[in-house]
Amino acid sequence: MAKHGFKVFDSDLHIMEPPDLWERYIAPEFRSIAPRGRTSDNVRDLGVIFPDEEPSARRTSGVPHRGHNYEKNQKLYRDHARRGWGPDVQLEAMDVEGIDVAVLYPSRGLSVLTHPDRDPRFAAAIARAYNDWMFDFCQTDTARLLGAGMLSVYDLRDAIEETHRVVEELKFRAVFLRSNIVNGKNWHDPYYEPLWETLEGLDIPVGFHEATGSRSRQSGDHFEPNFGLRRFYGQPFEQMLGLGSFVAGGVLARHPKLKVAFLEANCSWVPWLLWRMDEGYEREGDVFMTELTMAPSGYFKRQCFVSVEPDEGPARYMIEEFGSDQLVFSTDYPHGDSRYPAAVDSFLKLPLSDDDKRKILWDNCARFYSVNDVPHAAKAGRAGDGTQSVRE
Repeated sequence: MAKHGFKVFDSDLHIMEPPDLWERYIAPEFRSIAPRGRTSDNVRDLGVIFPDEEPSARRTSGVPHRGHNYEKNQKLYRDHARRGWGPDVQLEAMDVEGIDVAVLYPSRGLSVLTHPDRDPRFAAAIARAYNDWMFDFCQTDTARLLGAGMLSVYDLRDAIEETHRVVEELKFRAVFLRSNIVNGKNWHDPYYEPLWETLEGLDIPVGFHEATGSRSRQSGDHFEPNFGLRRFYGQPFEQMLGLGSFVAGGVLARHPKLKVAFLEANCSWVPWLLWRMDEGYEREGDVFMTELTMAPSGYFKRQCFVSVEPDEGPARYMIEEFGSDQLVFSTDYPHGDSRYPAAVDSFLKLPLSDDDKRKILWDNCARFYSVNDVPHAAKAGRAGDGTQSVRE
């Protein structure tokens, strides 16, 4: 399918998980306390409820059930919600938008592992259940629907074990985390070294995908309960902190083959932040960045990717400063700030060269996820009861 002559690879297309995903897929011992998707008149309700959580601890703010953006999305996605957001709906939406291939990231699942004191065994079961469900979801078309695996970092042994499983058994193309810190340890902390070593050894990338809400401390908390102000800052600020850990905190210096992407938080802030990091490296690098052998911007250019929004006009400044080799594309379907069904068309209207557009729409994303020709895999399912089904 090439839209206007361009192949399109969505770096983090979203799915909408069914409300009972975890009740159906989680290990039986955790079923009674499994997270449940909240449902409401909002056809895009992303909320998750934990049955054992005190009502006072549940965040109640979020996308309001009012306003023109809410009304637009109600009309746009009503049929998709009525049909259950299944893989047939996903593929249909990709066809409408002109997307050839997509790596799939969660919606409800972006906040399901953000509690600061989550029991590690329960958290690992939540991640495993999501990944089992994602595997089944992708079987409808394994050439176009590619999985990214959820990891729990409350016990790093669980994260490492699940990384091996989603890569070696489920054949996912990446794992994902949120930049938002949930266990009190920055990403450059030695605690995470075994995980980065594992990813590097498996040659599997990690996509950092932030969201506006969290049960842990987040930048946008300063503006609670004003969701409009919260949205301005929550995602890009958290991604800035994550990028700082990786490039200036020494993670990429220690792991030169590790690839990392910072997704769905714009890219236009990157030149300024890297300029500021380079300035800091020049001044204090001999004391506080002793593992670095080049400026932080050098590690970014060697190992990092960042996503551009379909209508992000200021992205041209990013390209002027660093070129287009680090940029990947996302439509953000079916979230409220997506330009669906005209996201690709919006991007193609940006004042960029065809060569830059081609790199951003396909080449860079294929390089990040190590995708050339995606083979059709034998279809198989999962029992949905916390046990693994037999693959052909």
